[in-house]
Amino acid sequence: MMLKNLQPIDKMSLGLMAVFTVVIGGLIGGETLCGTDCFLSRGPRVKNFSWQGKIVGAQDEAFIVTFDRPMDTKSVEANLVIDPPLPGKFSWAGRRLAYTLETPVPYGETYQVQLSDAKERFRKQGQPGEVMQPFVGEFQSRDRALAYIGTQGEEQGRLVFYNLTQQQKRMITPPELVVMDFQFYPEGNKILFSAFDKGRGIDGLRELQLYTVPTGVKEGIQKTEANETGTPELILDNQDYQNNQFELSADGKIIVVQRVNRKNPADFDLWMLKEGNKPERLKVTGGQFAIAPDSQTLAVARGEGIGILPLQPEAEPLDFLPKFGQLLSFAPNGSAAAMVDFNTDDANLRYTRSLFYVNNQGIQKELLNTEGSIIDCQFNLRGTHLYCLLTQLLPGEEYKEQPYFAKFDIKTGKMIPLATLTDYQDIKISLAPDGLALLFDQIITSDNPLFSDKLTSNSGEAIVGGKLWLLIPPIANGSNPQAELKELPLVGFRPQWLP
Repeated sequence: MMLKNLQPIDKMSLGLMAVFTVVIGGLIGGETLCGTDCFLSRGPRVKNFSWQGKIVGAQDEAFIVTFDRPMDTKSVEANLVIDPPLPGKFSWAGRRLAYTLETPVPYGETYQVQLSDAKERFRKQGQPGEVMQPFVGEFQSRDRALAYIGTQGEEQGRLVFYNLTQQQKRMITPPELVVMDFQFYPEGNKILFSAFDKGRGIDGLRELQLYTVPTGVKEGIQKTEANETGTPELILDNQDYQNNQFELSADGKIIVVQRVNRKNPADFDLWMLKEGNKPERLKVTGGQFAIAPDSQTLAVARGEGIGILPLQPEAEPLDFLPKFGQLLSFAPNGSAAAMVDFNTDDANLRYTRSLFYVNNQGIQKELLNTEGSIIDCQFNLRGTHLYCLLTQLLPGEEYKEQPYFAKFDIKTGKMIPLATLTDYQDIKISLAPDGLALLFDQIITSDNPLFSDKLTSNSGEAIVGGKLWLLIPPIANGSNPQAELKELPLVGFRPQWLP
């Protein structure tokens, strides 16, 4: 009779009390039967894997595995399996294991991290630790992808994005713009490019404007649902100034542009463009320039030398390197650079050039002296090797150069020839972020006036085609002891890898 008079909330409370009584009783009974050790019989487990389900790139150097209790480190290290293999080094901090890769993670792969049969640290003297619960983690590396400027058909003059991993190709700029140069933003989600209106021919080089366009990439993976053509955003117009060479900082926040006053050609300067701000004159004159990887320093060719100065207006130089006439590239961490000495001060070396490794510790190491040309060089991500496009002066009365690729070991200074090409013209090289492939082009030109309103080379000839190639360097103790050359099924020029 009393239960009938209970309010609904009272009935619910009594029900919950009954449930909790059964649960607590079961727990107490279980502990009486098997003791407190039964709660530990599951063995140790992985609490967190820092790369689980993530997409990682060349800049990601280490993953962390966190356990729920102290582990026997040797048994963990002996049983950790990564498939495909990624050589690396172990380090410990309590229950946390850090695995640091020896080389950047290869792109275009899915990886599994497996761990089983590892034991916890001994709880008592002479008593073995529990064997852990098996763990399987998974992560991906970025897609292997590139962009280039098309040369034929509907691709002519347009930026084309090609995903090698997924075998997908898309044009990402509209047909009314002719692209001349471009750079990826650090995340690969958009591209900065210079372009002019179609139909302007060689006059278009004096009418370049800067734009950005989305690539359809998120975290290094191309979104298949992305539209074929992006919508460019105008970043810098050409109303009062002619825009020439430009450079994007490593953090993607600053653009430096060489500009010439349209009314006064003697008025040329470098300008800085920051996100959300108006263009700002740096009051820095000079030739070739590059932004250092710290995104705060500028290197500028000035007369017979390279000036190093802060990236701010009217800055005083931090350093000047009078020996060098050309800066080729910086090491990714900014600690070193590849430079060219034209040997003008030495009568015995008047007709030669020297390739130098120069670091911030004052070391200037000559890697090569040649009668040919030093076209371009790029460091691998760790800065341990330098990949170069060079030429060799062929014997004979006619001046003729033969291009070839070579790799330099910075520590030993040893040069390793990779491949020889039959001819050279405006070759653009790009080293993959994982260091496993070098991308380059070979343009096809014509002096036929019918093509004069099309794309033009550095020498002013009309570009009517272009081949894109992969150079795959040999891997130490690997299956390919010699470099491989592979032609891609693409027609274009100025290729660049997705970061």
